[in-house]
Amino acid sequence: MTAARPRADVPRPRSLSRAATVQALYQMDLAETDLNAVIAEFSLHRLHASANTTDSGEPRDTDPGETLEGADIQFFADLVRGVVRRQRDIDQLVDQHLADGWRLVRIDSTLRAILRSAAFELLERTDVPGKVVITEYINIAHAFFEGEEPRVVNGVLDRIARRLRAKEFPGLPTSRVANGLPGGDGGKSVSSEPSPRAVATTEVGSMGPDVPVSDLTVPGVTVPGDDKLA
Repeated sequence: MTAARPRADVPRPRSLSRAATVQALYQMDLAETDLNAVIAEFSLHRLHASANTTDSGEPRDTDPGETLEGADIQFFADLVRGVVRRQRDIDQLVDQHLADGWRLVRIDSTLRAILRSAAFELLERTDVPGKVVITEYINIAHAFFEGEEPRVVNGVLDRIARRLRAKEFPGLPTSRVANGLPGGDGGKSVSSEPSPRAVATTEVGSMGPDVPVSDLTVPGVTVPGDDKLA
């Protein structure tokens, strides 16, 4: 008997974990939530099976993409902790690959969370192919935005990936993006994607399992020490 294939419209555990990470970083960024507190909140209340049931234990009437139940909780926690731990490197890396005149702390908070999480994966999660990382976060951007933001994500992550994962992108030029980390040539890369949307506030401090899933629907974000985004 041939094993049943998973439904294409059901997000994979790590896809859900990435969506949850973006939401958690967004919450930490705007509400200054503590790292351990946000991981505990998501793990117990948003990623747990109980998040998809009523108080009486009955299943909620939700579509497959409207819940984060089934996410890989350990992967989620690793991503959130990793972004906080490497935030300084990540922010510098992303800044150097944004369009001229733009900085990470000045763009939309959700877009900032997407770029931070993706950049961390490209930096440290070498077990995940770079093309998978890019595709996953483009899908998340499409779930949140209907404008040019997914193109921004695509362009920025493509240049970061070529800088950090040159062996995974043979034959593609890397010289113009060899400025992602200390030790690069320091030159500003040429941007071909639209400028990211700025937040309407003054500048403030910012905050297989890997099969890409298209048309990922991300649940809405509820915004209500040292373990916070700076």
